[in-house]
Amino acid sequence: MKVTGRLSAMVKAAVVNRPKQILMLLGVMVGLLATQLPQFSLDASSDSLLLESDSGIQFYRAVRARYGDDGYLIVTWNPAGDLFSDQELDELGELRDELASLESVESVISILDVPSLRSPPLSTDQLSGGAPTLLDERTDRELAEKELKTSPLYANRLMSDDGGTTALQVNLVTSEAWTRLSRRQAELREQRLGDGLNADERRELRGVERRLDQLLEAEQARTMRAVGAVRDVLDGYRDRAEIHMGGVPMINADMIRFIRHDLVVFGVGLVIALAALLALVFRQLRWVVLPLASCAATVVTMMGLVALAGWAVTVVSSNFISLMLILTLSLNVHLVVRYRELHNLKPEADQRELVVDTIDSKFAPSLYTALTTMVAFGSLVVSDIRPVIDFGWMMVLGMAVAFSLTFLILPASLVLIPRGKSPSISHFTNRITGCFTKLIRRLPKTTLAVYGLVTVASAAGILQLSVDNRFIDYFKSDTAIHQGMKVIDQKLGGTTPLDIVIDADPEFLENQESANQALAMLGDPGFAATSYWYNTARLPTIDKAHDYVNSLDDVGKVLSLATSAEILRQFTGEDSLDNIQLSVIYKRLPDDVHEQLIEPYLSEDGQQIRIAARVYETSDTLERDALLETIRDYLVNELGIAPERVHLTGLMVLYNNVLQSLLGSQASTAAAVAIAVFLMFAVSFRSLRVAALALVPTVVSASFVLGLMSALGVPLDVMTITIAAIAVGIGVDDTIHYVYRFQEEFAATHNYDLTIERCHSSIGHAMYYTSIIIILGFSLMALSSFVPTIYFGLLTGLAMLIALVREHDAPASPVQHA
Repeated sequence: MKVTGRLSAMVKAAVVNRPKQILMLLGVMVGLLATQLPQFSLDASSDSLLLESDSGIQFYRAVRARYGDDGYLIVTWNPAGDLFSDQELDELGELRDELASLESVESVISILDVPSLRSPPLSTDQLSGGAPTLLDERTDRELAEKELKTSPLYANRLMSDDGGTTALQVNLVTSEAWTRLSRRQAELREQRLGDGLNADERRELRGVERRLDQLLEAEQARTMRAVGAVRDVLDGYRDRAEIHMGGVPMINADMIRFIRHDLVVFGVGLVIALAALLALVFRQLRWVVLPLASCAATVVTMMGLVALAGWAVTVVSSNFISLMLILTLSLNVHLVVRYRELHNLKPEADQRELVVDTIDSKFAPSLYTALTTMVAFGSLVVSDIRPVIDFGWMMVLGMAVAFSLTFLILPASLVLIPRGKSPSISHFTNRITGCFTKLIRRLPKTTLAVYGLVTVASAAGILQLSVDNRFIDYFKSDTAIHQGMKVIDQKLGGTTPLDIVIDADPEFLENQESANQALAMLGDPGFAATSYWYNTARLPTIDKAHDYVNSLDDVGKVLSLATSAEILRQFTGEDSLDNIQLSVIYKRLPDDVHEQLIEPYLSEDGQQIRIAARVYETSDTLERDALLETIRDYLVNELGIAPERVHLTGLMVLYNNVLQSLLGSQASTAAAVAIAVFLMFAVSFRSLRVAALALVPTVVSASFVLGLMSALGVPLDVMTITIAAIAVGIGVDDTIHYVYRFQEEFAATHNYDLTIERCHSSIGHAMYYTSIIIILGFSLMALSSFVPTIYFGLLTGLAMLIALVREHDAPASPVQHA
């Protein structure tokens, strides 16, 4: 309390004695930070939604470096007529050529460009001279159509089962620096995966990654322009075919647009709504301008600090500007309401006295509300999800800025303007507060019993919370991301990549060098003799693994060395190939065929295979964790592959790791904030009993919302896991103000009923106003295109509403006896 008193005295001395200097200094500070706004950056990359400590990320990146990246666009083409007619193929070729001519596009791959291996069937000798394409004179069009529909390489990948939809792969141009650094990064990551890196190479990799981070924003801007240019081209063809677009670059670009949309809509919409609310409640221009000026200074300051800190705003933190407006205005409203009450009670007091008394009355509770809110957001740093961690730190810093600027800007501004006439205080909330007062007096036990039952039911629901959600459901059905993912998922073999990487037996690798030397004495041993996997002994194992993964209901297209082996057998017309034939074919394959059949599924040394699968994102039965465990169990227990040799990776695995961490994150963040807030209450109110009772309203509201999520089937995601911590942290703000006022009034009256009546008719109004502001602010998030943000806004607003009702329905009666 002594510390609080000293801080309050310093603030009073500054704003009362030097208001002009304070405002000028703050103006300079805000102006300087505003110069950093051009550095304010956004990040919608897949890395922004990954676990901070996920050890699988490095392996995933190394696998991408070894077997190829997925940073390309997919365009689906479904014409009204026969896809393989001359007219439709000409139009497809026209689209391909126009896309390829874009400055931002490096190349385009379509059914017109891939090698036709069975149209007519080619021998290995013919194949070595180069494979024809669909429009080649050597190609039989009917056989090519059949091959594209049935080939294990192309069917359900470039061509839908019904032959009506095909896909174009659009590879985008990257900057020379980005390309060079990315290639070096890939080389170092692959080396780290194999032989490891020495100290110099580790330093080089860190430097390369830092430089790529610096280039990220420019590369994202380039990608957005490229996606926009591709869309412009596609718009010219939409009258000829049904067209959709997908792929990681498009998702990243559209997510950036969503973030920008949310920042603007939430910010501008909230300012307009809050200005109207302030005008309605206080009906004086000063009480609109001054609070909004304080909010504007806070937001600009925070955006400048975020830019200086190098934090990139993600979909998780895209609502931080709205939160800053909401929380800053809430602090301002408490000051304004108290100032107006004092002005009404002391009509003869001068302006400085009113300002001093306002600070005296509201500094301590406001400080503790700011600290508890900071603790709530600070608890998010234990979540282990990078964007959630950054969001937590942003809001911790933001709350400190909001509190500081509120108690400097509003009081200093009031000192400089005339006091004005004593306000006529008429609150539209009087009837509401009166109803709650009567309810408490008449049915105290019934009220508490109802809330007890709600709490028990909510706790039961929380135990049933699920984390199984579909990434496609993060986006509204009318968004391009949702529509593109749905078509690719249902027509072209699934959306989410799942890679199954299996290493060679370590014993084979230990004996390989001496075996190779012995074979070399007999001449060229051939690749099948030196490779662990590419030979007649191991291909059956790959076939079994491939067939099992392909048999799973939630798995779409599967490609592997088994696919390649099946196609290679077609070249010879034989049911099986010996090692000599395998080696000869491997050596004679032309580069374009080798790139299609071998490189994506077998490491260069032949000691590691990759089974590339895609999972149906639209499947209603998909349970990612169970699916991964099923695959691993088969490979280990049925095929006898040692567990340490089996690696499941890909975006599907990394996303599943995030989902599986959510329940633990929810529990840890909620527990952390509850414990921290309880300890702060104990210090503030100097009573463990009061601290426990003061925590009850927001714990009940947070529990109710989580239980409601379970009942409605709303799963936890990277946004909704923050609801409990934020609901507790923000919800206790009103509790603190109410308990402080209760203690103050009870000390004056020593009458419990009269104290409740006075609190409800004074601080109760401020609580309603701030709660309305908070609920309104969170409700505006329903305008987002990102579904988790909508759930976050509506459910957090509901938690605030329940906390408000709980505050007034069961006020701190035990404070009287504490």
